[in-house]
Amino acid sequence: MRSKGFAVVLAGMFLSSILVLEWRFSNVFDLSYLSMVIVVFIFLFFVFMLGMYVGRTWDIPYITKRNEWSVGIYTGNSPLDLKPVVDAMNPVLSAKDITDIPAHFVADPFMVKKDSKWFMFVEILNARTQKGEIGFAVSDDALRWTYKQIALEEPFHLSYPYVFEWGGEYYMIPESSQVYAVRLYKASNFPVGWSFVTNLLYGRSFKDSSVFRYDDIWWMFTTDRNDYLLLYYSDNLLGPWIEHPKSPVVRGDVNAARPGGRVVVSDNRIIRYVQKGTPENGFYVLAFEVTELTTLTYKDMPVAENPILKAGNNKWNKKGGHTIDAHRITTDKWIACVDGIRKSLVVGVDY
Repeated sequence: MRSKGFAVVLAGMFLSSILVLEWRFSNVFDLSYLSMVIVVFIFLFFVFMLGMYVGRTWDIPYITKRNEWSVGIYTGNSPLDLKPVVDAMNPVLSAKDITDIPAHFVADPFMVKKDSKWFMFVEILNARTQKGEIGFAVSDDALRWTYKQIALEEPFHLSYPYVFEWGGEYYMIPESSQVYAVRLYKASNFPVGWSFVTNLLYGRSFKDSSVFRYDDIWWMFTTDRNDYLLLYYSDNLLGPWIEHPKSPVVRGDVNAARPGGRVVVSDNRIIRYVQKGTPENGFYVLAFEVTELTTLTYKDMPVAENPILKAGNNKWNKKGGHTIDAHRITTDKWIACVDGIRKSLVVGVDY
C-alpha cells in the first residue's frame, strides 16, 4: 500500500518534533534556533527521500499522479452538436460518489430510460483490485444522478457497459477483452440481476463492441487493436454473427477506428463515434456518418462538426473524454452522458 511510504514520512515528522523539543528545552545541544530549523529541514528532506526510495523499491509511492475519469451530461440539437448542461452541475458522477467499493474513477457511461426513470451504467475501477466493475446510477430528469450499487462483477476486468433494450428485455455487452470474447448479459430484474447469456464472438481481444439495429439486421462495430475497425452482422441478436466482407472497414488509422459510444440511428442516418488520444495528450471523440451499409458494402465519412467531444474548461474534463451516449428526447433536443478525464495528485493512502 502507498500508506507504507506515507507512514515513513509521518514517523520522520514525529521524531523530528521530539528532536526539536529536546533541543529547545534542554542544554544537550548548543545550537541556535535557526540552526535547529535548518537541521530539522535537512532531516525531513532525508526522510522524504527515504520514503520515495521505499515507495519506488516496493512499487508503493505515496505521492503520484493518476488519471481520474468522471461523468457529465451534455445537451444539444443533434448528436453532433452537444454542450455541457449548466443545470447538471457536472460532473454528475465521480469516484467520490461510489459508496460500495473503493473507486479510482468512473468512466464509459451508457444510459437507458425505463418508464419515467433514467438508468446510467458505468465502468468503476476498483482501487483495491485494479479491476473494472459495472455500477449504475438513477435519475428522474437525466440531470441529477444518484449512485446506487455495483450491478455486474466478474473475475476479469469489465468496462464499456453497452446497455440496450430489445423486445421488452434489457441487455448489456460490457467490454471483456481479457477473456477474448464479446459477452452478452441479460437482466432478470432490471437494473440488477445480470446474468451471462452467450458469447456473441470469441477468439480475439475485442474492445468497445457497439451493436445497433438497422434495416432489420443487427450490426456490430468492434476492434482488437486501436487502428482497425471490425464489422459484423446477424439476423438474430444471439447470432450467429458473420464478419462483413469489407471488414476491417478501417485499416491502420487510429483516428477512425476504436468505438467511442453508442451508435446513433436516427432519421435514416447512422452515426458512429470514435475515440482517439492518450492520457498524456488528451482525448477526443470524433463522429463518422455511415453512408452505405449492406451485407456486402460499407462506406462512411467524417462529419464536418468534428470533434464532437473535446477538452473542457473545467477540472473534471481538462484532458477531454472518450465516450458519448446520445439520446433524442424531443424532436430537436438531444441529451448525452459523456466522460471526462483529468490528472489528479494522490498523496498518502491510495484507497
